Amino acid sequence: MDGGPWTDLGTLAWFVGVWVVMMAAMMFPSVAPTVALYSSMTKSRSPVAPLVFASGYLIAWTSVGVFAFAVASAGGRISGDLLAWDRAGRSVAGATLIVAAVYELTPLKDVCLGKCRSPLGFLLGSWRKGRLGALEMGARHGAWCVGCCWALMASLFALGLMSIVWMAVVAGLIALEKLIPSRRTATYATAAILLVLGVLLFAAPDAIPALTVPGSGSMHQMEQ
Repeated sequence: MDGGPWTDLGTLAWFVGVWVVMMAAMMFPSVAPTVALYSSMTKSRSPVAPLVFASGYLIAWTSVGVFAFAVASAGGRISGDLLAWDRAGRSVAGATLIVAAVYELTPLKDVCLGKCRSPLGFLLGSWRKGRLGALEMGARHGAWCVGCCWALMASLFALGLMSIVWMAVVAGLIALEKLIPSRRTATYATAAILLVLGVLLFAAPDAIPALTVPGSGSMHQMEQ
C-alpha cells in the first residue's frame, strides 16, 4: 500500500543517512588537510571547534543530498517510466557524464578548486570566531567543495550511486584534483576520464565495469 507522505519521509531519512555516510567516507581524504590545519589553529581555544567545522561541511553536502532527492522524486513522478534504463535513462546518464566532463574545464570549476586546494588561504580569508563561526566556516568550505565536485557526484549517480567501485573511483578523482601539485593536469585527466565514460555509456555500456543499472538490484548485465 501507498504510505503517503510518511513513506516519502522515511525514504528521505534513509537517503540522507546513506548520503552523509558516503560523503564523509569519500570526502575525508580531500578535506582532511583543511580540518587538520583548522584544528592546529584553534586547539588552544576550543578543542571541539574542528568537530563543529566538520559538521558545517557536512551540512552543506547534506543540503545537496536533500535537493538531489527532491529533484529525483519530482522527476520520477513527472516522467513516470520515461527515465527507465531501457528508455531514456541510459542517454540521460551518458549526457550527465559528458556535461560533468565539460564542467571540469570551466572557469567556475577552476575558481572553486582553487579555494579547495588552499586550506590556509581559505581559513585566513574566511575566519570567524567561536563555535557559530566554526560552523559557518565549515559550511562555506563545504559550499566551495560543492561547486568544485558537484559534477563528479552527478557522474556517480550516472554510474551507480551504490557501487563501491565507482564510489572509490570518484573519491580518488576528487582527492587527485585537490591534492596533487598540478591542478591543470588533474582536471584535464578527470575530464578525459568522464568524457570516455560518457561516450562508452552511449556506445558500449558493457565495456564499463561495475556499472549499476537503477532498479536492477545488481550489476549491469545488458543483453547482447
